[in-house]
Amino acid sequence: MRPHFRRLTFGLFLAVAAATICASAGTTLESAQEALPSPAAVVKPQTLVSLEPVPRGKSFEIAVVVEIAKGFHMNSHKPTDPYLIPTTLTPQLPAGFDVADTIYPEGHQEKFSFSPNKPLNVYTGKVILRLKLTAHPDAALGATTIPITLRYQACNDTTCLQPVKIPVDAKFQVAAAGAKSHAAHTDIFTAVN
Repeated sequence: MRPHFRRLTFGLFLAVAAATICASAGTTLESAQEALPSPAAVVKPQTLVSLEPVPRGKSFEIAVVVEIAKGFHMNSHKPTDPYLIPTTLTPQLPAGFDVADTIYPEGHQEKFSFSPNKPLNVYTGKVILRLKLTAHPDAALGATTIPITLRYQACNDTTCLQPVKIPVDAKFQVAAAGAKSHAAHTDIFTAVN
């Protein structure tokens, strides 16, 4: 076999081997990305209202109870660094309601492989976010929905998913002023006070 032909054959072999390795690495990267869950699948929120029904003129609370999948965390409302996405609740209030306060729990400090020297302030497991509201004396009677947006970024020990905004609307009944009402979900609302 001529030396020129041997060099050409060996060069072709190297090119095919390199292409195969690159294709395998690309497939592995795609598989790793496909293995990550969607951000909405990592966090399961549920909204609860403290009174049933809510009488006009009364103060009440909405709790957003968030279950975070095992192995994942969300940044707290006050993350450690300014570039981190904080967890927030943003209500879009219909006429007849005011927000007195939004209450976020304290996060806890935890180290991760991507931040081994600096602990981050995060939420894990179950976390309860609350809105304190008042129904005006002229709030519309009957079925009411307060649209709320939960914004967060979920991460595991090595990867952060895209930040997302998901709807966590609160639905309840508004009754006349002085109407009979009872406390609801007391296990949640008394636990966080």
